[in-house]
Amino acid sequence: MRFHMQQAFRAIILLLFAIYIIKLHYTGDILKLINPKYDVISQLGVIILLVLFVAQLQRVWSAKSEDHDDDHADHNHDHGYSSMNIKKLVSYSIVVFPLLTGFLLPPSTLNASIAEKKGAMMSITNSALNNKKEEEELAAEVESSQPEINLPDDQTQGELENPPENDLLSDDNPPDPNLDSNTYSQEEFRQMAQDLEKQSTVHMDDSVYTLNMDIISMNLEKYEGKEIVLNGFVYKEEGLKDNQFVLARFIITHCVADAGVTGFLSELDEAVDLQEDTWLEAKGTIAIQEYNGVDLPMIKITEWKKIEELEQPYIYPHGIMIR
Repeated sequence: MRFHMQQAFRAIILLLFAIYIIKLHYTGDILKLINPKYDVISQLGVIILLVLFVAQLQRVWSAKSEDHDDDHADHNHDHGYSSMNIKKLVSYSIVVFPLLTGFLLPPSTLNASIAEKKGAMMSITNSALNNKKEEEELAAEVESSQPEINLPDDQTQGELENPPENDLLSDDNPPDPNLDSNTYSQEEFRQMAQDLEKQSTVHMDDSVYTLNMDIISMNLEKYEGKEIVLNGFVYKEEGLKDNQFVLARFIITHCVADAGVTGFLSELDEAVDLQEDTWLEAKGTIAIQEYNGVDLPMIKITEWKKIEELEQPYIYPHGIMIR
């Protein structure tokens, strides 16, 4: 039997990638890299890597009589049996590098320096503008979906409100039950908005952070003066007053590479003494602050305390179905 070093090396690489992803799931660090809705896909990736590893093991040993160089003399690609060269060394280095950094360097959390590069206030302002546009579109859709109805002379309003069952229109396109659980219908969104409006205090829990943020931005006047409780890290952007900062969170749609910044412009007398990346749990009242011509919700903080960085520092967006 003949041992093929390069084939063994390739098998080890496949195994190490599988072990690395398993390690991320075991430690929970996978949530620092991807949206939880992709957990199953990454687990399937581990299974595929292990299958490839087992298949690769068959190439590690071969009978001495087999001459792979001769078998492939009529084409240019290499199956890993030829001798090592610079081109191969570079290729292997590119593949091995993420493994080395993954095992040797722990996943780091995005911080204020990344928020600065992404332009936190610009992201928050754009989000507010988009929410305002969505509010107008939803209002227009509701208005257009309620056309004026002219009743026939022989039909009463009661008959219209309680039509015969066979007169009801059926939906040719029923909702897909497999839609992502983070997606809500317009009716559900409106109901959540009504429920939130009835609450005396707005709690910005991670599970509803983006929904509450959208609802507040769409209805600033209704929430002005209402109490709010939230947490986040301190980010200070150039152009803000000394007593102002953004109580920020990173939002991940798919993976950490597409992370964006969300949060609330906040006002606190002791802000000048707070360092960036300091995590706070804060309570305050919602006010309206104009920033670059756009009305934004601002938190006038009345109570606050420093906290440790959250075990899961990121939040994930919700979708609203347009039907």
